[in-house]
Amino acid sequence: MPASPSSSAQAARQTVADSLRDLRKEAGLTVVELAAACGWHYSKTSRIENALTGPSATDIRRWCTATGAEDRAQDLVIQSVNAESLYRQWRDQVRSGLRRIQETRATNFRKTQCFRIYSSSLVPGLLQTEGYARAVLGMAATIHDLPVDDSVEAAHARTERSRVIHEQGRRLAVVVEESVLHCQIAAPDAMAAQLGYLLTAGALPPVSLGVIPAATRRTHWPEETFHVYDDKLVSVELVSAEVNVTQPAEVAQYLKAFERLRSMAVYGAEARALVVKAIEALR
Repeated sequence: MPASPSSSAQAARQTVADSLRDLRKEAGLTVVELAAACGWHYSKTSRIENALTGPSATDIRRWCTATGAEDRAQDLVIQSVNAESLYRQWRDQVRSGLRRIQETRATNFRKTQCFRIYSSSLVPGLLQTEGYARAVLGMAATIHDLPVDDSVEAAHARTERSRVIHEQGRRLAVVVEESVLHCQIAAPDAMAAQLGYLLTAGALPPVSLGVIPAATRRTHWPEETFHVYDDKLVSVELVSAEVNVTQPAEVAQYLKAFERLRSMAVYGAEARALVVKAIEALR
């Protein structure tokens, strides 16, 4: 099982916090004394040491000066920047709008030859129809208090981005839970169109579409939805953030999890039968 997708970010932040705490203790300073030397409230020191707040570069430099460890400052700043970059909060991303997020991701997509996607909740973006994408992104717009028009434009950008799977040399391996086929994300007509497109896309030569039947005797529990790009990057979407995993050992964990999940899926005629069953359930 991969580590919780937020655990890498939290662990990286904790490492920085532990180092700062050690510097304070080695200097013989209390939490209150360190705070006074840095010019902030002692509660901030506590939040940083407990990895509840990521320190800024200025915070780290003040901390190192107060503890007589100026030579450690640059390394700790770099560690902290790396830790915080693992965890990109949605509220920071959506400021530029949902369409901008889709267009930004397209750059990553164009660089990727092999996509591996496991989804326990939605039809993956690369296989979404525009109607289904509008429903998904419309929910996102509501959650983040964005204009509805933004989700319409983002849906168009998402489907345009999806054309990448038709380019020569691309490969797409998708595994979804059967429940994804029955999750009523869009209106019945849009759902029927989406499921119909899965039948079409699943027959494309570069696409491998697997469905894990609900009644399957599991050898691996459902995971949070994740995307693997060329064995180099794993992207996991959480409620609050998108976590990007790049450490080779952790990417390898996700690849192993994908193969275990993939081994439980059915393909070809059996997968198509499950999609058809979901379409018939809409009537």
